[in-house]
This record gives sequence, C-alpha cells and structure tokens, in this order.
Amino acid sequence: MHRPTDEPEDGAGPGSAPPPFRPHPTFADLPGPWSGGTAAPAGPWADAGGPPDPGRVDPLVLGALLARHGWRRRGGAPGRYSRWTPPGSATGSLLVPESSAFPDCEDLLGEALTALARSAAPSAREVLIGLTLPSDEIRWWRDVPPGPSGTVPWAVQERFRSAARQLLLAGALAVRGRAGYYGARHRRQAQASLAAVAVGAAPDGRGLTAFVPVDTGRAIAVRLYHALYAAREATDYQRATGGMEAFDAAVAAGVSRELTESLVALVRGSEGARIALEWAPAAGTPEGCAARPEPVEFSAGDLPALREAGARYLTGEPSVPVRITGAVVRMRRSGPRGEGTVRLRVLAGAEVPHVRVVLDEESYRTAGHAHLVGLPIRVVGRLESRGGFRRLTDASSVVPVQVDEAERDRLMKSLHENLDYFEEACGPGE
Repeated sequence: MHRPTDEPEDGAGPGSAPPPFRPHPTFADLPGPWSGGTAAPAGPWADAGGPPDPGRVDPLVLGALLARHGWRRRGGAPGRYSRWTPPGSATGSLLVPESSAFPDCEDLLGEALTALARSAAPSAREVLIGLTLPSDEIRWWRDVPPGPSGTVPWAVQERFRSAARQLLLAGALAVRGRAGYYGARHRRQAQASLAAVAVGAAPDGRGLTAFVPVDTGRAIAVRLYHALYAAREATDYQRATGGMEAFDAAVAAGVSRELTESLVALVRGSEGARIALEWAPAAGTPEGCAARPEPVEFSAGDLPALREAGARYLTGEPSVPVRITGAVVRMRRSGPRGEGTVRLRVLAGAEVPHVRVVLDEESYRTAGHAHLVGLPIRVVGRLESRGGFRRLTDASSVVPVQVDEAERDRLMKSLHENLDYFEEACGPGE
C-alpha cells in the first residue's frame, strides 16, 4: 500500500502498565457513574449532560457523521432537509436540515438528536459522541475465528484491546520526540495525553474504535497516520529486498520499537488486521494528510519484518548523556563501605520517573547525607538504553542541590516513611 500524501515532516517499554482509557460512554452514563462502578473522571467527556445543544450543531457535520457511520440518505426535500435511515435492521429515520439557513433548523436538529439518543442502533451513540466532542476516530479490525457462541472469546478481545492501547501510546510517545526506542522515557506524559480518549468495541469483538478529542489529541492521530503508512512501506521494502534501511528512515515519521511491537501484538493470532483513521468533520483535514485515508493492513506474513525492526530499534538506540537532579528514594550496598546502588526519583534532566545508579564510596556517602537532610542530588552520567533507559552509568560529580522549604519538607517526610531503605546509608564512623 502506498501512502496517499506527501512525506511527513521531520520533526512500550517492558514491564510498564498500559495507559488508562475511559470506557465507551453512553449519554445516560456521561454525567454519572462510569462502567465498573468508578466515578466519572474529570475532563471534557464529563461535561456532557445529554444530547448536544441543537443550537451548537452544524447540520453539515451531523450529515457527515451519519454517512461515516453507515446511515443512508433516502430522499427529503431538496435544498431544505434530507432523510436518513440507520444501518442494518434498526428502524426509524431522521430529518436533517441541509443548512443552518433552513427556517426550522434548530427544531429539526433537536428532534433528530433526541431520536439519536433513543435509537437502538450502536452507530447512533457514536454519532452523538462525535457531535459532543469533536474527535478523530481510529478504528481497528482483526480477522479472527469466532468462539463457540459466534463471538470472539474474551481473552482474545483483551489482547486486542491491549494491542490498541500500545499503538495509541506509541503515537503519543512519537509526539514527544522521535526515537527508535523510548523505554521509560516520556511515558508518563504520553499516558497523560491519552486520558481523554474514549474506546468502544464492536458487538462481535472484532473491531475497536478510539475517539481522540481534537483539542488534546489531534497531534497523536496525525503522528499515527504518518507512522502507520511509513511502517507499511518499510515492511513492504524489507519483504521485497531484505533490507532494513527503510525502517531506519521511518523513525522520522514516528515508527519505533513500541509501534512495531503493538503491530505484532495486533496481528499475532489473527489472519490479519486493519487500521483506519477518520478526521473529525468539525475540525477538517489536518495539513499534509489525506482527507479520507485508506486503511493500513498488516498480515501474519509481515510479522518477521516487524519483529526484526523492533530488535533493531532496541539495540540501535544510543545511550544519552544527561545531568539529572533527583531525590534519593532507596540505597543499598553489600557492606558498611565501598560502592553502592542508589535509586533516584527524577526531578529534572531526563524524561523518566526513576533511575538506578551505582556510586563509588564517596559519592554514595554524599547521596546518603543529602537525603538525610532532605536534599536531592545532582549527578552526571549516561542514561543507558538497556533496561529501558532506567539506569545511569559512568556517574560522576555527585553534589547536593538546594531546594525550597516545601520540597525539602516533603523529602524529609518521605525519609521517615521509608527508614528501612536507608539504614545502611551511612556506615560506622561516617
């Protein structure tokens, strides 16, 4: 498959928990409890108290969403309004004005939105979601054999959801910066950027849809658009020539080990998978993207190339020179003297939450004293890609760092809560 637009601009580590996703909401659920008995999280989805205000709905956007979700236009009064019928066996129809200039536009829209909110068609809910909060839609399909009941087994659906989460996280990581392998870098920020994403599943378990709000997530959808086509082209090149150069160039488009691993997880155990993106009608098409992108398909025959690319990214990503400021959260060494291992909670200098560093005796003593008086330390070294950028090597120049009183009090409280970790921080005579 060839990418339909110009080339993009330059521009999941092991053991990490997948990012949280909001369950797929119904309009009765939006202002109240979410599935699973948890309280509705704060954010734009929580503000929707029912069908959208008809005075704020563009009839052209409503028509575009209806067409996207399989509703059929069946007549109407030309230039005044059109009639739409739901897909499948669902009954009923909607009258949608052709434009906001129609005299009874708001009344007609109000009736259409109420009918959508009461409709039994699954697509009606998706149309209302798209109106409530303009969202780009990312869709996945997997070709898998059905279970005994005719639907996909629950365990297979869970693996499907996990692969979709990995793909979205890979896109969010690529927005933070280009790399062949991220490991623990940027992970917290990437997960936070996905907090407003809503995900829903098709009734048969073979499809998933992610609604990515334009205001907070369009950059993620655009990056995934470029990365998926680049991954497809690189895979085709590798299968045709055996060369991996295309995967090296694809890093600039957002392809990474995290993305190739998500594609492997998506395809494994299936006959193939497709991914499609559809832009929010209210926001229009992003610059440099096709208005109606073709789905990107991957099959079992692509797995060797994707796995080889992931391994190449893992070994090829270099270590990073850094100067980290961090609070000591754990110290350990085998005896009262000599070098020891320190775990730091990173405050500045690297996009990772924690690092582990081996310090010589003098530096280890400095780290222990700094923590005992409620101060972080600054250390220079190299952030190693092995282990997911969680280890600092060649450590030197360890010095305490002055902080404001509030931060110092918080660090002291952490010490008192974790005294067992620091009992060996200072040996006899220190």
